Amino acid sequence: MDKQWNELYDVVVVGSGAGGLTAALTACLRGLSVIVIEKTELFGGSTSKSGGTIWIPNNLYLKEAGVKDTYEQAKTYLDSTVGDRVPESLKKAYLRKGPEMVKYLHENTEHFRWEYTPNYSDYYPESAGGLASGRAVEAQLFDLRKLGDDIKYLRTSGLPTKGMVLKSSEFHKVNMIMRTWIGKMKAMKVGMRLIRTLISGYKPSTLGEAAIARLYTCLKEAGGEVWLQIPFEDLIYENDRVTGVIAKRDGKEIKIQARQGVVFASGGFSHSKELREKYLPQPTNTEWTLSAEGQVGDVIAAGVKLGGQLDLMDKLWGTPTSAPPGAPAFMPVAERATPGLIIVNSYGERYINESVPYHEFVDQMYGNNNEEDSTIPSWMIFDKRVKNRYLVFGIMPFQPIPKEWFETGYAKKAETPEGLAEKINVPPEKLAKTIARFNTFAVNGVDEDFHRGESAYDRYYGDPTLENPNLAPLNKAPYYAIPIYPGDIGTKGGLVIDESARVITKDGKPIKGLYATGNCTASVMGETYPGPGATIGSSMVFGYAAAVDIADSVRKRDGDHVPKRTMSV
Repeated sequence: MDKQWNELYDVVVVGSGAGGLTAALTACLRGLSVIVIEKTELFGGSTSKSGGTIWIPNNLYLKEAGVKDTYEQAKTYLDSTVGDRVPESLKKAYLRKGPEMVKYLHENTEHFRWEYTPNYSDYYPESAGGLASGRAVEAQLFDLRKLGDDIKYLRTSGLPTKGMVLKSSEFHKVNMIMRTWIGKMKAMKVGMRLIRTLISGYKPSTLGEAAIARLYTCLKEAGGEVWLQIPFEDLIYENDRVTGVIAKRDGKEIKIQARQGVVFASGGFSHSKELREKYLPQPTNTEWTLSAEGQVGDVIAAGVKLGGQLDLMDKLWGTPTSAPPGAPAFMPVAERATPGLIIVNSYGERYINESVPYHEFVDQMYGNNNEEDSTIPSWMIFDKRVKNRYLVFGIMPFQPIPKEWFETGYAKKAETPEGLAEKINVPPEKLAKTIARFNTFAVNGVDEDFHRGESAYDRYYGDPTLENPNLAPLNKAPYYAIPIYPGDIGTKGGLVIDESARVITKDGKPIKGLYATGNCTASVMGETYPGPGATIGSSMVFGYAAAVDIADSVRKRDGDHVPKRTMSV
């Protein structure tokens, strides 16, 4: 081996989220030697912190559940939501390679196992090709004991669930614990799971943690490696192609040869103050992001240095967020659909259907923001009835809101709408009028201003005991207010890729040996967000596409036998 190399592998993957692990796993299963390098001390990336669903139309788990879907219907839906903002070839590749990826990993591994999330609607189910029954699948519950000693290196979600482990399909039912028998039964099931965990060695995981744990376990069993605390520094480019990476190990520079290709899968630039202020809508703040630390755009810069083309740099996977004192930022998904809860601007007025998909919510926060009627922050307003009926920021019904929230000024509380308005510095008469108008809509069951509750997506997190699951009067003191900011689960702009996940230059040519997937790329979803898991799903699909292209290229050159080649010096 050339003395310039410290390590030699066929494929080097940068980043250990779902996209990176999928690329590495697929490459391993295709007979290639693979190393995943991760700059932080934990593997899993932002996927581990997520809901862990993947939105891949027409996949085998949907078929097993009896969900009727076709390539043509899914294509119609992408055309009606994403439109022509991304190349046609990219949309087609996603829809064809997605089901192929799911089937391949299901058939070739023991632990790649997912399940349909019933009725978790597409985000725009009323659009052409949309499904109210949804296309979301989530990782099956996984016992973390199977990770062995590596369990201590798994990034955890940090969700405020007090030790309870809930699947995505269970959460919205448990949220109805005070309202439906199904909610009570599901909560009892979750409680029994917690008891089992406390009295035995059982370590169940769900959501993003389960997705990552399953992929990681598959990769290790296939012979792949993951190195932690190995930050990427730069690409090595010679003889008109990428041949490896420069990284750091224990503070020293190392060079890792990638005989067949490098795959970038390390996220976008959510934690870069400089890049956020350069590209994203203003105001912006790294404290509002829910993405894993370390995502500062370093791989994007390395790709640009070699001529890589950029797109969608002003877009993010938006979600309203709020950060209680002493806790990480929280993503209010179900809360916004809760009947009896509204969100207002600095003038005390509603400006949006509170239940819309979180990506669209942030777009409208920015679209409606101005000096006179600021929406940053907005205020989430609810009353005692909401507090006693539903979960709010992980707090169970009748469980008190932490005193610290009020003592620090984070949350506000008052006996009247006017009193609450004074505490959040909005016109008292305006907030009272807004609440009165909303209450009229609640009694009539129709939101005349913003049509809340008319979409199947709105209703998924609503209260099924009500005529309109998303509307109920807001009139039972005391009243509460919590600030909401335009956060994100990651940026969605970056390097432009083709249908094989090859990084493309400004003149439309692929950079030989360089592939990318996930949030360091310009998303196949363009400026929108078609369904739950479109982020993770697309990252996995193009991670798979990259590995397949690399393996196919090797096979065409070397024949059917692809030996494993792993060397260290």
